[in-house]
Amino acid sequence: MMKDLNSDLFDLRTEMDTAEFPRSGSSSSDADFAFAFNDSNFSDRQLRIEIMGETAETRLESDACTSIADWARHRKRRREDIRKENVVDLSGCPEEQILNCNQPDIDDCDGCENPDEDTVAMIEESPSGDEGANSNESDWTMDFSTVLRVKTLHISSPILAAKSPFFYKLFSNGMRESEQRHVTLRINASEEAALMELLNFMYSNTLSNASAPALLDVLMAADKFEVASCMRHCSRLLRNMPMTPESALLYLDLPSSVLMAEAVQPLTDAAKQFLAVRYRDITKFQEEVMALPLAGIEAILASDDLQIASEDAVYDFVLKWARAQYPKLEERRDVLGSRLSQYIRFPYMTCRKLKKVLSCNDFDHEVATKLVLEALFFKAEVPHRQRAMAAEDSSSLNRHYVERAYKYRPVKVVEFELPRQQCVVYLDLKREECANLYPSGRVYSQAFHLGGQGFFLSAHCNMDQQSSFHCFGLFLGMQEKGSVTFAVDYEFAARTKQVQANLANQQTEDFVSKYKGNYTFTGGKAVGYRNLFALPWTSFIADDSPFFINGVLHLRAELTIKH
Repeated sequence: MMKDLNSDLFDLRTEMDTAEFPRSGSSSSDADFAFAFNDSNFSDRQLRIEIMGETAETRLESDACTSIADWARHRKRRREDIRKENVVDLSGCPEEQILNCNQPDIDDCDGCENPDEDTVAMIEESPSGDEGANSNESDWTMDFSTVLRVKTLHISSPILAAKSPFFYKLFSNGMRESEQRHVTLRINASEEAALMELLNFMYSNTLSNASAPALLDVLMAADKFEVASCMRHCSRLLRNMPMTPESALLYLDLPSSVLMAEAVQPLTDAAKQFLAVRYRDITKFQEEVMALPLAGIEAILASDDLQIASEDAVYDFVLKWARAQYPKLEERRDVLGSRLSQYIRFPYMTCRKLKKVLSCNDFDHEVATKLVLEALFFKAEVPHRQRAMAAEDSSSLNRHYVERAYKYRPVKVVEFELPRQQCVVYLDLKREECANLYPSGRVYSQAFHLGGQGFFLSAHCNMDQQSSFHCFGLFLGMQEKGSVTFAVDYEFAARTKQVQANLANQQTEDFVSKYKGNYTFTGGKAVGYRNLFALPWTSFIADDSPFFINGVLHLRAELTIKH
């Protein structure tokens, strides 16, 4: 039975006596057949490589590819040039004599064979020599060139078939071509070096040119001829090179057939991680991030570690970027609905912002309605169900229900209009979040509203009033908005583990009131209690602290407008 075509068919690592065969210095444990490369004594076929000419400009551009940026510019020009050309006309060619080895690139192509790659075709020749190829020359029309030169190599079909499903199928298809001894391969001149490196790798498991542009060219050739081991090798070498924003974006912009290859996945994962870490603070690199292409934005938005104020800010940023990059409404709606919306974690947006999503013209109305309903259903779930949904979602790509490390912590708000305007706000802080506040840190909640006015909670680690020890404080602030004044009754409470004496020493975890007060707010003012639990910080944060339940501090603030 044939092995998986994505792996080498022949594995001689345990049976091969290294003393019998010369080694090329490769550290790979794969069998090394470098001694047999282009050697007639160890070959059963001939490979005739026809190198097709290009314009002088294209040759100069190809020769000048000494960096990632040069390579990217050259590939972009090649894609644009090939889109304009009718590269190959197969209408006059007998089916059994020509095999097209290209894979269609769905990202760049509609109804054409493969506009993203240079044309490659296999022509099986007659056993007598080159006459078969010459007789078929009139069947080909190539607008870009004629044959510049020809290379003939001795090849071993078992070695090539073991490394490549393409060659395996070519040599074992049971048709007349599989019995012939001559194979002709037509390539563009810009592919010559990469093809020679690839063929050498298939024998020796090594590459002579390890520069990034050369490795990318070989990676493209390896993808075309389905040499997974070479793709994996190139991917590993590129991944070990210093990453830059330009190279990371280039790796994410490779043709879709390359991106979908399992062998290249570690490289694309590393590129996404690089961009996510570099642009963790979107506001710090705002101009640079606004200029990034779609693939870069997706890599950043997929991260849990964004240093962002809230998911509302993520939504606002995505909308700003989409409007700048896609000025046409139809294109913008498509990108937002099909690509970017999956990276916005709508369940962690505020209800006020979700209302704006429903009326936002940039989103298709059906898409917006579905996203908002999903978010509201999540918000309505009990906490343990929310945690379960987040755990189930943690392995998915969009991670809709996974909370980021927001600068402003999410809150849950219950509002009442009667008998008085009132809201109850719940703020949960993990033990590690509280520990990180020591010795003088603070963490803010997302904004919430009462009577049309915005408020927030802030938790502090500060010194008590006598400056004798650190302690935990909780404060209520009003967002600055002109010179408005607002009189509010407020109460702070926390879930506390305590024993009920009248219930046979049963332990409860109810909210216990810790501080009550009233205050007339003006814009930007805050009020609260410096030592909410009347404990030193060490007792508050201790392992046996009664205020952490399963590692979480549960706080509640109740606000009522005074009349």
